Amino acid sequence: MKPHQPISGWPRSDGISWRVRLALVILLIVAVGTIWVTNRMMTDRFTESTRNRAELRLLLYGGNLQSELSRNAIVPQLLARDPTLIGALNSSDYSQSTQRLISFVEEIGAASLMLLDGDGRTVAATDRNRLGSQHRGEPYFVDAIRSNSTIFSVIPRESGGYRFTYARKIESGSNTLGVIVVEVDLQKFERTWGGISDAVMVTDSTGTIVLSTESRWRGLSEQEALERETPQGAIERAIRTTADWTALPAEAYLQGEAVIRMESKIPFRGWRMTSFSTYASVRERVNGILALEIMGFAILLALVFYALSRRTALRMALFQRESAELRALNSRLQREIAERERVQETLAVAEQTLAQSSKLAALGEMSAAVSHELNQPLAAMKTYLAGARLLLRRNRPEEALSSFGRIDDLLDRMGAITRQLKSYARKGGDTLTPVNMGDALAAALSMMEPQLRQRKVEIARILPEEQVWVMGDRLRIEQVMVNLLRNALDATKSVRNPEVQIILAAGETATLTVRDNGDGIEDLESIFEPFYTTKQPGDGVGLGLAISSGIVNDLGGRLSARNGRDGGAVFEMQLPILETGVEAAE
Repeated sequence: MKPHQPISGWPRSDGISWRVRLALVILLIVAVGTIWVTNRMMTDRFTESTRNRAELRLLLYGGNLQSELSRNAIVPQLLARDPTLIGALNSSDYSQSTQRLISFVEEIGAASLMLLDGDGRTVAATDRNRLGSQHRGEPYFVDAIRSNSTIFSVIPRESGGYRFTYARKIESGSNTLGVIVVEVDLQKFERTWGGISDAVMVTDSTGTIVLSTESRWRGLSEQEALERETPQGAIERAIRTTADWTALPAEAYLQGEAVIRMESKIPFRGWRMTSFSTYASVRERVNGILALEIMGFAILLALVFYALSRRTALRMALFQRESAELRALNSRLQREIAERERVQETLAVAEQTLAQSSKLAALGEMSAAVSHELNQPLAAMKTYLAGARLLLRRNRPEEALSSFGRIDDLLDRMGAITRQLKSYARKGGDTLTPVNMGDALAAALSMMEPQLRQRKVEIARILPEEQVWVMGDRLRIEQVMVNLLRNALDATKSVRNPEVQIILAAGETATLTVRDNGDGIEDLESIFEPFYTTKQPGDGVGLGLAISSGIVNDLGGRLSARNGRDGGAVFEMQLPILETGVEAAE
């Protein structure tokens, strides 16, 4: 016997081993490379992002500070012109001055307002504890008395920090009455900055820190503030030194830069704003992404080993499943073949039945058509016979002969109808001649005269002055007109004052419109289908409009129906117009 050969399509065992080892080596190389590249890219990206956010915050802080100073700078100029305050200084009556300043401070948003008299005594203030205090030696009082403009002052507090004031003297004519002092609340920005940034400070033109998130920095220069900051301060050890950064733990610095120092100018008296932002969160964010990547590669490696261990079991399961699927497919194909044979036999029987039904339907339709089309001439003949009998009884034979002549014409028409019905099973075949639509309408109305006289229907005719000619079969056109008039009469049976309007118009086509004032059409989609009728049994078989539509289509026209705006049904017969009426007459 020949040695056992491996199944075709599956790799040999030795092939599996070296390919798996190669795949694992490639996976490890890709993992190490991905982690290294991610570390470099994410470090650079988050470092730049931290720098951009620090720069954006600095611009925002500077803009808010400048806006607050500019908004309060105009207040002393406005209050120095207040007539109430000027009058209080002239009359030394300050009973309402404090309340007026309180009303102003709510609108302005300043920290406090003070009104000083000419001797520097506080005569009105939003803080009532300051009433009566002396400010004669304060810089803002002295400078305001000497200047004709608004004076800005930075005054140290006894408790630490600074007060920021705007002051302007109040004059009445050439006399100096006092000084209005507006204190600006800039410490609210320190509280806001401290909750977002690591460290922010504002220095004046001399380099003195006047605002800072660290209260111990106020009044110092930047160098003095950094030298006295302890390692447990706002930006920790990174702010103490940047020269010997390698002596500190590696996680405290990135790329040789301990902190980000950003500085910008504030367009106000040479002020500058400086912010310090650490890189503390950069390493944490990068390490978080690296941890996710390492975990992903670990899961991928575990899935590879799991796939290798399950490979043999899956191969056996695949063979068993394919065998079961083949058996099920074979059974399903046998059932489908048997079902298809039964369907073919049933289809053959159905085709024979359908052919027989079509023949019977054609015979029934022809017989119904004959009954429908001959009903109108028979009704007219009955009326003429009754009239002739009455005339003979009255010894008026000549007039009776006229009725018999009309009956003879109707018999000829019935013969023509039976010949015409043969054309319903095929299209064309008859010779077309010019037809005057006005004469055809008159003939149709003459045939309908007994019914119109009996029903007492008001007929309104609107005809053009010139004759309207079409190319067609006059007998078939009259047949369509009679059907339309008969439908209009049937539709107005339940109307108290029945009216039928007939309009003949000539344009691009010859259009005959028959409008009634009945109840309208309920189902416009089925109105031209054979055997569709709304009449009572015995009154009609539903073939009149179907036959009329077929006649108009054979003549190259169109028969349509719609409901009128004021109620009732509107039927329009459109036929190709014959423009040369003279040639048509010839």
